[in-house]
Amino acid sequence: MTDRAPDTCSSPYRVRFDECTPDGLIRTSVLLRYTQDLAGYHSSIRGFGRDWYAERGINWLVRAAEVAVLAPIPVGADLVGTTEVVGWRRVWARRRTEFVDTNAKLVAWVHIDWVLLDRRGAPTRIPPEFDAAFGAPPARFGLARVDLGEVPDEAVHGHMRVRPQELDPMDHVNNAIYADWLDEAVMAADDPAAVRAVPRLARLEYASAAEPGASVASSVWRDSRGRWSCRISDTADMDLLRARLETG
Repeated sequence: MTDRAPDTCSSPYRVRFDECTPDGLIRTSVLLRYTQDLAGYHSSIRGFGRDWYAERGINWLVRAAEVAVLAPIPVGADLVGTTEVVGWRRVWARRRTEFVDTNAKLVAWVHIDWVLLDRRGAPTRIPPEFDAAFGAPPARFGLARVDLGEVPDEAVHGHMRVRPQELDPMDHVNNAIYADWLDEAVMAADDPAAVRAVPRLARLEYASAAEPGASVASSVWRDSRGRWSCRISDTADMDLLRARLETG
């Protein structure tokens, strides 16, 4: 692995009307969408587009994400996102993406841990070409985890169904949708202010993929530290998402 600084890539984003909550501020899931878009753009301009991956039968799957909103981001705001691969190991890599406003103030950041899969859906080694292109150091951290413990009796339960517009070009429920589900579950627990709080930090661990058209169940509760914890599972009671929303 090289010792040079990781390669970076930047792109502007303008926060659209439909990307904001009723108070006019950006949804958590939108920052995940921007981050995913910028990661794809970075990879493509360095020579690793969708065709390159398809020819080799490999693709990246999001394993975990952290989204921090540090300042109010209103509708119409002009942002610049900058992404880089901050570390990787044999089969996975972490990207950090930072968003600044027109005054160059950091208003949000996102970490995403990606696992590289082969045609069988099994983890596979990161190609050596990536080292020359991205220059990331070996990761000195592990994959992000969200340990929820047991669902308490006082948890609030709900149900949702995967809708066609929630599927991405890979025919998967897009990783950003799970952040919307987290917000929906917290709001169902009668705390809409938490999903709009500034600052806030959403932590998401993707345990398994929801199937197109599937019914999913949510359980949400406050833990002993006042944070919202959320478990989303399928009809077989298998975890799809373990998440936590921290405010303040």
